Amino acid sequence: MAVKEPQTLQHVGNGDVVDAKKHQQNFDPSAPPPFKIAEIRAAIPKHCWVKNPLISLGYVLRDLFIVIALIAAAIHFNNWIFWPIYWISQGTMFWALFVLGHDCGHGSFSNSSLLNSLVGHFLHSSILVPYHGWRISHRTHHQNHGHVEKDESWVPLTEKMYKSLDNMTKTMRFTFPFPIFAYPFYLWNRSPGKEGSHFNPYSKLFTPSERKDVITSTVCWSIMFCLLTYLSLIKGPIVMLKLYGVPYWIFIMWLDFVTYMHHHGYSQKLPWYRGQEWDYLRGGLTTVDRDYGWVNNIHHDIGTHVIHHLFPQIPHYHLVEATEAAKPVLGKYYREPEKSGPVPHHLFKYFLHSMSQDHFVSDSGDIVFYQADPKLQNNTWTKSE
Repeated sequence: MAVKEPQTLQHVGNGDVVDAKKHQQNFDPSAPPPFKIAEIRAAIPKHCWVKNPLISLGYVLRDLFIVIALIAAAIHFNNWIFWPIYWISQGTMFWALFVLGHDCGHGSFSNSSLLNSLVGHFLHSSILVPYHGWRISHRTHHQNHGHVEKDESWVPLTEKMYKSLDNMTKTMRFTFPFPIFAYPFYLWNRSPGKEGSHFNPYSKLFTPSERKDVITSTVCWSIMFCLLTYLSLIKGPIVMLKLYGVPYWIFIMWLDFVTYMHHHGYSQKLPWYRGQEWDYLRGGLTTVDRDYGWVNNIHHDIGTHVIHHLFPQIPHYHLVEATEAAKPVLGKYYREPEKSGPVPHHLFKYFLHSMSQDHFVSDSGDIVFYQADPKLQNNTWTKSE
């Protein structure tokens, strides 16, 4: 087994930068944990596992009410003072709708697969996400989190693959702001080194038994796309761009930023695994909780991500309580999130720092850490201060 020791710098509370090795002397995040996943499960109160469809539907109605109210306000005011407020607010609400559909995909919305599917299709199709296509690939992500080859979300590139990429692809993946607009392209083509489309029922992402589900989701997505096209012809493309197009891209920015920060950008480099060193628990423990300030409630505490990754069946409205109960078991393997102000602007520096440092992992070794390409480190758009 080859282990590459992480070489990185760490941001600390006062903004200084210190050598992360000093902190790693006391704790090795790649070491097998001294507890089992059953011990974490046992520490979580039983009521945290209960899925209440009325509560879940209540959140759906709340979010839909806000979305409709924002549309009505935008149409009423229709001035360039209000439009930027609308775009940010509505894009954030689109992201909130995605998270509720995400809960449907995990089955944490309710115990009814029919209700989960109906609500999931409605919510995800409304924001141009193919529900089953995404659900299946996201399940793959959860089943293989932290695995270099088998993970699905923001999978690290091996050094050989990284060096084979052309400069344009490297720029699009690692240079701000391009990575936070990646999600629609991922849905169509996946990540470098992985083939398949979330819309194609014959994609390598899916088994033959899943093809009907994928067709259903692609049809629902197509109906929404046609509806948006029709409205653009009736109301005008500029109107639809302002009402839907710009909020859609704000939503994409939220999705890419949040999902990236779940698995990157921690002050101490975290491991990725291969072979015998990987297991479900060790992979899940590489996930990072984040505090998003006022947005925590809006996007349904998705920043409380460690427990969600280990136990995706827990409803979002129990994640905070479940995490608090699990902390004594997790010990140092739980990384307390840095507290946010009302707006989580503090996370942006970690995002940029990670983009400047986390480019590829070694081609060999069962425990590996991100390494940096010096050429990209000198890129002024990704350089961290």
